[in-house]
Amino acid sequence: MGSQWYRDKTYRRAMKAGYRSRASYKLIELQKRYSVIRQDDNVVDLGAAPGGWLQVARDLTEGKIVGTDLNPIAPIDGVTMITGDFTAEDVQKKVMEEMDVVNVVLCDASPKLSGHKSYDQARIAALTEAALAFACRMLKPGGNFVVKSFEGELFGDLMNEVKKHFRSVRAYRVAVSRKGSAETYIIAKNFIGDYDAA
Repeated sequence: MGSQWYRDKTYRRAMKAGYRSRASYKLIELQKRYSVIRQDDNVVDLGAAPGGWLQVARDLTEGKIVGTDLNPIAPIDGVTMITGDFTAEDVQKKVMEEMDVVNVVLCDASPKLSGHKSYDQARIAALTEAALAFACRMLKPGGNFVVKSFEGELFGDLMNEVKKHFRSVRAYRVAVSRKGSAETYIIAKNFIGDYDAA
């Protein structure tokens, strides 16, 4: 396993730069292309462990940043960590206590995959839908949402659902995704403000 990671140029680059994961470069690429996070935005990162996206977000905004994950996340200066399931009422309440306004919701999480294609696609779709529901509940009108999903038979339905709630929705494959990966990011900007949605 170690040699596999060492052969990964993006992983080595991330470690050298002080990032906790190669995924940091995915958010950097998305930010350069779509300007998802503005300088004073408050940001919530769902499924944030080990914290690579939180590190990038901390560099991009002077606003408040909260990371949630089922597993504890090692501290990052200027970032609040909440351990728990982001779909749970108590976790959402803690997020709201930390920031009165949420401008951006990020989610780079993925469930543990079984290798059974249709089952895994359903689980990924369910996670994407849960992140969308969180975003629709928390975001202020005009806010932005970025979520990882995977291409497959359910992807079109997911895109259509996101389009109900945001004025601009695009799908984008980042250059640093591993070869053969089906992961695709949904970039949704300018939340319409329908808090009863999803």
